[in-house]
Amino acid sequence: MLLPARDEVARHLERYRAWERLMLASPDNRAVRGSFEDTGYTLCVLMGKRCAREAVDAAELYLNTREPCERPVSDVWAAPSANA
Repeated sequence: MLLPARDEVARHLERYRAWERLMLASPDNRAVRGSFEDTGYTLCVLMGKRCAREAVDAAELYLNTREPCERPVSDVWAAPSANA
């Protein structure tokens, strides 16, 4: 699966959080709610998820995980255990 650039994900996640705070502060404001929903939709598209909550979780996980190639060499070349 093709993944989006980390910078883009971080930028859109930051926007989502900012609009979320504004929406919680003024839930009756339709313009704020619309912008909040738009940022959620953008995260859904970026992360390939159907709902904003799942997209936010996926974005946070994506931004907090290391690349597989960044594993320490000792993990890659570790001897198999005797129990295997």
